[in-house]
Amino acid sequence: MSLIVAAFYKFVPLQDCAELRPILLEHCQAQDVKGTILLAEEGINGTIAGSRQAINAVMTWLKADPRLADLNHKESMAEAPPFERLKVKLKREIVALGKPEANPGIQVGTYVSPAEWNALIADPEVTVIDTRNDYEVSIGTFQRAVNPQTTSFREFPDYVQQLDPTQHQKIAMFCTGGIRCEKASAYLLSQGFQQVYHLQGGILKYLEDIPKDKSLWQGECFVFDDRISITHGLEPGTYNLCRSCGHPISEADKASSDYKDGICCPHCVDSITPEKRDRQTERQRQWQQSQQAKTAIDGL
Repeated sequence: MSLIVAAFYKFVPLQDCAELRPILLEHCQAQDVKGTILLAEEGINGTIAGSRQAINAVMTWLKADPRLADLNHKESMAEAPPFERLKVKLKREIVALGKPEANPGIQVGTYVSPAEWNALIADPEVTVIDTRNDYEVSIGTFQRAVNPQTTSFREFPDYVQQLDPTQHQKIAMFCTGGIRCEKASAYLLSQGFQQVYHLQGGILKYLEDIPKDKSLWQGECFVFDDRISITHGLEPGTYNLCRSCGHPISEADKASSDYKDGICCPHCVDSITPEKRDRQTERQRQWQQSQQAKTAIDGL
């Protein structure tokens, strides 16, 4: 049975998030959904998976709260469960930037729909910025996009210091689902940039709405679940994940002599220590034994 994967977020004051957490956790457990939901005083951010009935029930429950009545979510399909467990966590921020002045509740950039995005980023006067981390950018991005080469979103403000509001007068940004751009655009506006745009609904909405033959997207889009990557039409991609360093790996990576399943890949082979190699080798041995045991049980 196919599962529905629902991604959602909203910046909205939730001062009672600590009291909300156990109630939300209990409701999600009752619907047998899996995934992760983050709660903070600034809002909610989550990706969950379950049956159509379960996802509908959770979203209806959330929207019953007047503060979340207009909560939008994006859906995709998964043939296998993309999450192993359910987590509902309290956080300082629903997306960590560490800059209080980046407050989407006060100011935010101009939303650009997927239908309007191609024309915007084709404009040579527009600086197109991918706000995601380097390992995400490495498997796919938009034409003309600049890679800030960050390893975490908290590094993005450092990258912004390299930009000049007088030289970069039009900036268009994008991220996976749109949430990072909410804060990124708010931060740029706080730093004196005037014309700041961001892709509404993120890459996921663009890949859902824009046909491949009209798309300016190149490659695949990294997602934070067991699917690893998706393509146009939100179809599953071709990437796996290195169990040693967590970098997405392609079929070409797996064909490399530097790739050892569960131990190292071309992205980490030069940095892995002998001690970590030994640990990964032992973990791989244990994982293979568990898989063999599972296969034997399934065959009974």
